[in-house]
Amino acid sequence: MLAVKLFSCNMSSFSRSAQQWATFARSWFLIDARMQPPGKIATMCAIRLQGKHKPIYHALSDCGDHVVVMNTRHIALSGNKWEQKIYSSHTGYPGGFKQVTAAQLHHKDPQALVRLAVYGMLPKNLLRRTMMQRLHLFAEGELPEEIVWNLTEELPQPRIIPRSLPEYTQEERDAFPRLWTPPEDFRLK
Repeated sequence: MLAVKLFSCNMSSFSRSAQQWATFARSWFLIDARMQPPGKIATMCAIRLQGKHKPIYHALSDCGDHVVVMNTRHIALSGNKWEQKIYSSHTGYPGGFKQVTAAQLHHKDPQALVRLAVYGMLPKNLLRRTMMQRLHLFAEGELPEEIVWNLTEELPQPRIIPRSLPEYTQEERDAFPRLWTPPEDFRLK
C-alpha cells in the first residue's frame, strides 16, 4: 500500500505542460536543397507546414511549423527539365499569356521553383496563404541570425548527393570493378 501511495505522489507532481508546449509550439526545420529535386523538397516542406507530422493534426487547424530552405540556387532537375518544363501565367488582359522555362525562371528568381512546388503541394483552401508565410527560402547557405537562433532541427536530404571523381580516394578508385581492361598495345587516338 505504501509503494502505491509513493507512486501516486510522484505522478501527481508530473505535469503535461512541457509535453503540451512541445506539441503545440511551432518548431523551425532546416532543409538543405543543394543537388535535390524541387518536388522532393516540396513534399517535405508541405508535410511540416501543414503539421501532418504532429499527433494533434487536424485539417481545419493551423498547427504547422516553420520551414527554412537554404541553397535553393543549387537545386537539381533530372533529364532535360531545365528547358522542357514550362511555367505559365496570365495577366488577365488580352494577349497576357506568359510562358517561361524552368531555366529562365530560375535565373530570374532562384527561389521561385521551390516556392511554386511547395505552393502546388499545399491544400487549396484558405490556410494555404498562411502556411506559405511560414516558408522561408534562401538562395545561398547564409541565414540571418534571428532565423538561426530559432532552428530546432535539420532534416536529412531526401537524396544522396553524388560525389565527383576527385572526391574519391585512390583506394576507392582501385577497388571499383573494371568493366573493361584495355590490352597492352591499346592507344587512344
